[in-house]
Amino acid sequence: MGFFAATEVDVSDIDKKYGALLLDDERILAAFKTIRDVVFLTGDRLCLINIQGLTGKKVEVTSIPYRSIVRYSIETAGTFDLDADLKIWISSTHEPLEIKIGRGSDLPGIQKLLAKGVLRR
Repeated sequence: MGFFAATEVDVSDIDKKYGALLLDDERILAAFKTIRDVVFLTGDRLCLINIQGLTGKKVEVTSIPYRSIVRYSIETAGTFDLDADLKIWISSTHEPLEIKIGRGSDLPGIQKLLAKGVLRR
């Protein structure tokens, strides 16, 4: 997801911009943003918003239902690291999806959201 770490942002800001992508009973539970791209988690899926091109008018939306996630790992930032690493393995791919998450983000909260979705609880 780019070269920059995603920082946690207010879900209401992301909901205003991307709320039309959600089902009627779906809501954003956590959201992260790089300079241009966005990642958000709902109760049902992980969504990646990839803003492309010079003007940013071309947008790719990737929706990954939790049932497609085989496993995930979260590696916290060390003393000299600037950010944490979230790796997600999807059933149809061999290589994990990697997302850098900025220092200060709620990693235990992210882990709980993913665990709840992946374990279907």
